[in-house]
Amino acid sequence: MARKAAIIGGGVIGGGWAARFLLSGWDVAVFDPDPEAPRKIGEVLANARAALPALADVPMPAEGSLTFAETLTDAVQSADYIQESVSERLDLKHRVFAHIQQAAPDALLGSSTSGFKPSELQENSANPAVIFVAHPFNPVYLLPLAEIVPSPKNDPQRIEEAKEILREIGMFPLHIRKEIDAHIADRFLEAVWREALWLVKDGVATTEEIDEAIRMGFGLRWGQMGLFETYRVAGGEAGMKHFMAQFGPCLSWPWTKLMDVPEFTDELVDLIAGQSDAQSGHHTIRELERIRDRNLIGFLRVLKDSNWGAGKVLLEHDARRRVTAPDPTPDSAVPLVLAHMQVLPGWIDYNGHMTESRYLFASSETCDAFLRHIGADMDYVAGGFSYYTAESHIMHAGEAKLGDRLTGSVQVLGADDKRLHLFIRIERGETLVASIEQMLLHVDMAAGKSCSARPEVLARLRPLAEAHAALPRPETAGRHVGQRKS
Repeated sequence: MARKAAIIGGGVIGGGWAARFLLSGWDVAVFDPDPEAPRKIGEVLANARAALPALADVPMPAEGSLTFAETLTDAVQSADYIQESVSERLDLKHRVFAHIQQAAPDALLGSSTSGFKPSELQENSANPAVIFVAHPFNPVYLLPLAEIVPSPKNDPQRIEEAKEILREIGMFPLHIRKEIDAHIADRFLEAVWREALWLVKDGVATTEEIDEAIRMGFGLRWGQMGLFETYRVAGGEAGMKHFMAQFGPCLSWPWTKLMDVPEFTDELVDLIAGQSDAQSGHHTIRELERIRDRNLIGFLRVLKDSNWGAGKVLLEHDARRRVTAPDPTPDSAVPLVLAHMQVLPGWIDYNGHMTESRYLFASSETCDAFLRHIGADMDYVAGGFSYYTAESHIMHAGEAKLGDRLTGSVQVLGADDKRLHLFIRIERGETLVASIEQMLLHVDMAAGKSCSARPEVLARLRPLAEAHAALPRPETAGRHVGQRKS
């Protein structure tokens, strides 16, 4: 049975939370008195459906159900997790929390607040132990960070429970050890924002020039290395101490106005709004959101390929959702279903069909899952041994389209100490989409030549090969290109 998340407040952030939970298989109840909330959340959800699956290499779970509750009480009733995303007014949040805890006093209650401390949120609450800060970043359905800030009144076990829920939906809960106004990330953003306002006010730079300085330079570095690691590299071989010695004295120079705030006059607001309109006004907000999402997907996929930063979170989330298959026995032998995949936006060609390289990718995912299954995993490779593909043959039996869910199964056609002969089926339901016949050789990577697999791998492989020997040989096994069926 799907778990339930209650989202209180259906703006940009609340809508992002709703999409993240919904696409992770949770049922979601939203409460927002704004009559436009269903439309707004529907538009955010449409963007999320196009974007979030593109970060995964395993199928998304079945989408949960979305309801718009008539009352706040209805929304939080029986909720396993509650996320509040109302306006940044402490009195409003206190009223909302009091109402929530009348109906669900023990439910985990995270707040999306950008600035309030949890101790402030907990004031006069019925159960302060379950109220905490869970501050995300827009778009919530793509960016993994959630700053988790408890106070001394929180139950540590319930905070760990909340962090695990966020991991389950693909987020990275950063536990802030000491509560502080604006937490961690927004303090950096405020400093940059403050300085940017001065640069515009003083006529040093336009909004576009400031954005170019960020996205053409340090923004790219920060996106994959953060602040301190970036400066460590900047210090060269001597590292951080050298960097601090070289650039530390600059901190006392009057370069910035971080502690001085420009007056928010109508003239300043009009100046910045006018420059922003000239910079980006030819795009609608929804167009900018889609451009942003496509760019973020590209950045995050590169980080995922490198197992680095936010990409590591994506890989770990995929690993949590992968399905492993049990070993067959000789009297119940069947091909091992080892890979569950979904045709993602990046997998399709101009015809709207799955492109040829992705059939090979699906085969590779299935083969890699089989190798992990017999113990020839990345730890085995680190030990200097691996299976290399010597020959493969693919046959296209059907077509796959965007959103199709596929399975990859393996039948062992033969195996000895050095060779592994596999027949891989890629199927949509019971429909064969493609088959790939593959011959692999076991290799000593240091010597660069074939050798016998390690005993522990053979001990897993041989029973599988014996069990699969009882299976009918696939009709197309051994076929070469252009050969007719007999």
